[in-house]
Amino acid sequence: MLRTENLRVSYGTQAVLTGIDLQVETGESLAIIGESGAGKTTFGLSIMGLVEGSVRGHVYLDGVDLVGLPEDTMRGIRWNRVSMVFQNADGVLNPVHTIMAQVMEPMTAHGLRNKREARERAAELLSQVGLSQDRFSAYPHELSGGEQQRGLIAMALANDAELVILDEPLSSLDAGSKAEITSLLNRLRQDHTLVIATHDLSTVAKLADKMATMYAGRIVELGATAEILSRPMHPYTRALLRSYPNMTTVKDLQGIKGRMERGVPGCAFYPRCTQAIEVCRQDTPLLAPVAGRQLACHRGGVITLLETRGLSKSFGKLKAVDSVSLRIQGGETLALVGESGSGKTTLAKTIVGILKADSGDVLLEDKAISQRDAAFYSDVQMVFQNPGEALSHRLTVMELIREPLDIHGVGTRQERESKVKRVAEEVELPVTDQFLNTYPHHLSGGELQRVNIGRALVLDPRLLIADEPTAFLDPSLKAKIMKLLLNLQEQRGLSLLFITHDIALARKVSDRIAVMQQGKIVEEGPSNVIITSPVHQYTRTLIDTASDLQPQESDTNEEAIARRLFA
Repeated sequence: MLRTENLRVSYGTQAVLTGIDLQVETGESLAIIGESGAGKTTFGLSIMGLVEGSVRGHVYLDGVDLVGLPEDTMRGIRWNRVSMVFQNADGVLNPVHTIMAQVMEPMTAHGLRNKREARERAAELLSQVGLSQDRFSAYPHELSGGEQQRGLIAMALANDAELVILDEPLSSLDAGSKAEITSLLNRLRQDHTLVIATHDLSTVAKLADKMATMYAGRIVELGATAEILSRPMHPYTRALLRSYPNMTTVKDLQGIKGRMERGVPGCAFYPRCTQAIEVCRQDTPLLAPVAGRQLACHRGGVITLLETRGLSKSFGKLKAVDSVSLRIQGGETLALVGESGSGKTTLAKTIVGILKADSGDVLLEDKAISQRDAAFYSDVQMVFQNPGEALSHRLTVMELIREPLDIHGVGTRQERESKVKRVAEEVELPVTDQFLNTYPHHLSGGELQRVNIGRALVLDPRLLIADEPTAFLDPSLKAKIMKLLLNLQEQRGLSLLFITHDIALARKVSDRIAVMQQGKIVEEGPSNVIITSPVHQYTRTLIDTASDLQPQESDTNEEAIARRLFA
């Protein structure tokens, strides 16, 4: 029914859409997601012929190109074949006319019905969208947000348009109104083709057959809704999913570093991407088929940064790591969870080469690592569990953080010390000479761990392996260090292998969880799936143990809690 080819829209010198190719079949529902300013509303307005700027390219409606049609012709199409539910009801509804009169207007303005017929049809539509009869004569200011939205939908349906464009149809609505309008829109799907512009991913999940991710006026990912929501391939799509709250989210929300900019050469997402390389800065990626969907990414989507295949390590007869295969994607946090002695630290030390594997492979971006050289340690660094043991007490803070730069021969001494100060600020340490010349035994536990993290970050690695980084800290410092790690991940695009015995902590910080028992990975998957639907008995035991530490709902007073704690 609808097809756009190289659709471009500019407002003056500002390009808003920079080449949109989309196709929507009759009866389909397509959702377009993206941050504010991505171009979603402009796309809808361009189909309606209501863009005030310059429009180039093609918008085909059943084979007829709407771009460049005379306004008289477009008036015959607008509201009759294509209609739009605009985002801001306050800006669309006329304050001096009742909602009934405004639903009647598209019918009478196009001469499709006389006044009596229009009134009967308007009443029918308003009833269909769930507005009670006593509200038909109300003015917009007398209606709630949900009632106004119902009125806008009724207006869009007045002339039986085949294609309905909905611009943020559920924005600013309370949960109850959202549920009611979603139910209404689901009924509309049966008889209409829908294009939904939204940043609300719950709307996408419930209403769209397929979805497109738009960034800075370009489509960067397009495919079936269920597949993209469960396995986003473009780094921007994944970042949007991470930043959206829903009832199955277990990880704390993460934003996207920086802000959207237009006119960026190459890939527009390059300045904010967690895996950008030089070609991304130079060339604009084209939308092309990848694994059953359309993707615009020079890397072919989110990359696998590090992988282990059948990795094993034994100490005598004890098999500490038993044929472990794991993947860590670029920019993600994988939590490795298990009790003490399960093999987590041994696995980490084998990955970084402190211990030599008996068998198996470690791959960095699909290339097997035969030896751990300077290039490997520039990409992969480890934060050890006990900073008191990991840091030499003969070196100052400056020397501790600078040492990896000294070993790798990076820059001049002045450049290295400037880099140390920048990293110290990143990990929220003082950068005064007095502090930087302090020795470890004069530092608090939290300061020691920040020095430990700064030392690991100074070479700008892409993967940080954090082995129980909060084990020796009190709860307040633990929370601060974890928040620091997540902020660093967001700003630097780091991948994290986070090792912990605390599955409650893992659920708050990880994208995926791998559960390790007696040297084997017994269960692995997205954090929300592992937490809400564990399969392995050991995983259920870890979750139950963490849950046992929470007060029972029936114990609401201090005396009951005390009885249980000290029983």
